[in-house]
Amino acid sequence: MLAVLAPLLLLAYGAAWRGVARARRGDVPDWRHPFALLKGLVQRRHRRADFTSPAQAQAWLEWQRHGRSLPTLIAYLLPFELALLFAARGAPALVLGILTIVCLTPPLMAVFVAAAVRKANPAERDGYGLTPFLATKPMTSVALVRAKLAMALRSTLATWVVILLAVPIALTLSGTADPVIAFARRVDAAFGTPRAVTLVLLVSAVLVATTWKQLVQSLYLGLSGRAWLVKGSVFLALALVTIGAPLVVWVSERITVLIEVVDALPRIFAVLAGLKLSAAAWTTARLYDGALVRGRTLVIGAAGWLVVVLTLHGLLVWIADTPYIPNYLLLLCAILVTPLVRVSAAPLALEWNRHR
Repeated sequence: MLAVLAPLLLLAYGAAWRGVARARRGDVPDWRHPFALLKGLVQRRHRRADFTSPAQAQAWLEWQRHGRSLPTLIAYLLPFELALLFAARGAPALVLGILTIVCLTPPLMAVFVAAAVRKANPAERDGYGLTPFLATKPMTSVALVRAKLAMALRSTLATWVVILLAVPIALTLSGTADPVIAFARRVDAAFGTPRAVTLVLLVSAVLVATTWKQLVQSLYLGLSGRAWLVKGSVFLALALVTIGAPLVVWVSERITVLIEVVDALPRIFAVLAGLKLSAAAWTTARLYDGALVRGRTLVIGAAGWLVVVLTLHGLLVWIADTPYIPNYLLLLCAILVTPLVRVSAAPLALEWNRHR
């Protein structure tokens, strides 16, 4: 990431130096005339925008605040990442590694964008409480959170559209499409065409879903309005990374310990799945008791989540058709990766913040 961001730092320094030098001698450019036509189009578009409901207006507001952040950030980074393809000619492994980094960039950048999305008061740099306008807005907490979720989904789709348009162009211009085609043929030969196509679609869906998940899974922290909770979660995440990375290296270097950890994975996943479902039951009860969500909506949401888990489990069992991986382990993985508790807790956190 430092190598990718270094050119941006140089460009920013040059632009800032030139701008300050001109401003100190009173040469301040007027950008209104070049963008006068664009401003007129935007104003006319906004005049034509009539909201049919408060939810639609709130969704528009969330998009104006945060919706363009992730696609714009990815559009800035992509040219520098894809430019590496021109230096990777004749190195198939490097081409695949660059494309892997490109695919992992949206979920990674979504973590940083989520820090702004989850804030209860986006107008304040370190504001965790709600403004009187938002606290007394005649909309339910569920509707306010739903607008953020819809904005995150739209932002995620826009981000991946940018990637899907840029990657084929970069592969064609750099002449590095052959390693990707060869890799696709190897996957097809190993899994068969139906499984290979399903695997590609599944990986694509997981990447898109992970990007959206990174944007919304920390909403409950920011919307709670508790500074200690937000800062404590950041400290905990850093502590886990600091301790977990050396621990993973230590385990990987000791075969005996690694075998014991692999043998214990089903039990570990079972405990985590049990904790997740217990937390989901508690959150559902609080939503129903607080009259935030109707019982019918909760049942439909639970049924939809179950369909996603069973579908994912079925695809994993079909693709990884091997006796070495038990089916129940794949079911536990599907339960753990499908979002449930933290997204459901966001309305509770916002309601808690609005009535403290």
